[in-house]
Amino acid sequence: MSKKKPRPIPVPAETIPGIVDAHTHLASAGAATPAEVAAIVERAVAAGVEKICTVGDGLAEAEQALAAAHHHERVFAACAIHPTRAHELDEQAKTRLTEMAADPKCVAVGETGLDSYWITHDPERTAPLAVQEEALRWHIDLAVSSGKALMIHNREADEDLMRVLADAPRPRQTILHCFSSPLPVAQEALAAGYVLSFAGNVTFKRNLELREAARIAPPGQLLIETDAPYMTPEPFRGARNEPSLIGHTALCVAQARGMEPAELAAELSRTFDEVYAIGK
Repeated sequence: MSKKKPRPIPVPAETIPGIVDAHTHLASAGAATPAEVAAIVERAVAAGVEKICTVGDGLAEAEQALAAAHHHERVFAACAIHPTRAHELDEQAKTRLTEMAADPKCVAVGETGLDSYWITHDPERTAPLAVQEEALRWHIDLAVSSGKALMIHNREADEDLMRVLADAPRPRQTILHCFSSPLPVAQEALAAGYVLSFAGNVTFKRNLELREAARIAPPGQLLIETDAPYMTPEPFRGARNEPSLIGHTALCVAQARGMEPAELAAELSRTFDEVYAIGK
């Protein structure tokens, strides 16, 4: 009987000073308390990470994200209700999310968006698309009124998402997190002025179109992220992810763009600050 080879334990890539993680989930990655946040950020800093945006995809998770941002100066928060949980966006949640969006450490409204994948694969627990769209439009209005960036989750809903974004009020910045759509959608999004944020799946061997999308994104419209604890980059795909592993994604994107890693890190740091209005 053959045995599967054990997965290698993930280790950071070469240190890339000044690199950023534009979207992660610190609590889900094992950092819920101040001490745990400090430890995971310390590992990230040792790998060169300068700034982190941690994301809440439910009200309780948004509270954790904002608390983590207040625990550590390098951490910022994004707060929203995930589209699959859009039915949880009641009046109490709206009131609290509006308060969170006014907090200086909350730099984005997200992640919100549309997700058709889970409607098919887990319909009993996933909000219908009409409910997701209603919640998305509410979050867009919050991003506009608060002046914060809008962070978008999109899974198998390209056409509907681009329609809503086109006819809704325009936030200051719109980020398509964990961008995984075909190249024509990337081109459409870039033409609309949206920011594409690439996670570890850009490193997967088959994802040639994602690497091409990362190559063509102009400066100021490109970010990278871990989406930890998910989307762990090669060569550690399938293992648990965390911000310290962002360097693997950075090296892949730098190669796709024909840039030195340090040059890419500087560009991404500037974009992070501009998109999330850091220091403004």
